[in-house]
Amino acid sequence: MKIKVIVLLISISFMSNAFAKTDKNKTTTMIQTDSLLRHTVFFKFKEGTTAEQIKKVEDAFSALPSKIEQIKGYEWGLNNSPEGLNKGFTHAFFLTFESEEDRAIYLPHPDHKAFGAVLTPFLDDVFVVDYWTKQ
Repeated sequence: MKIKVIVLLISISFMSNAFAKTDKNKTTTMIQTDSLLRHTVFFKFKEGTTAEQIKKVEDAFSALPSKIEQIKGYEWGLNNSPEGLNKGFTHAFFLTFESEEDRAIYLPHPDHKAFGAVLTPFLDDVFVVDYWTKQ
């Protein structure tokens, strides 16, 4: 029992060192030194969207890193999981930012908004998760 308590206390200590309070609303942000911010986006296209239309979306998203300097890394791919748990989401896009400030510039950026105009007619659903990861 004592070992479980010690492990729990050590775990809490590590977690408290990894997180810092950022505002009075109790929002937490992982400390950014030696970390990268990942912005992950998953698309589910409307039924009937053609391969040509999807290619147009893929190309438009893939052009963003050359237009928005705050994007430090980019990759994307198609779902190929054999588990069948993707709920219709077929495309995964991963963008890397060095800071929340860089992401804050990207989100309202005119080129990102223009991409949204290309995507919207074909989009059935989108799922976004952002997280900090060690380099």
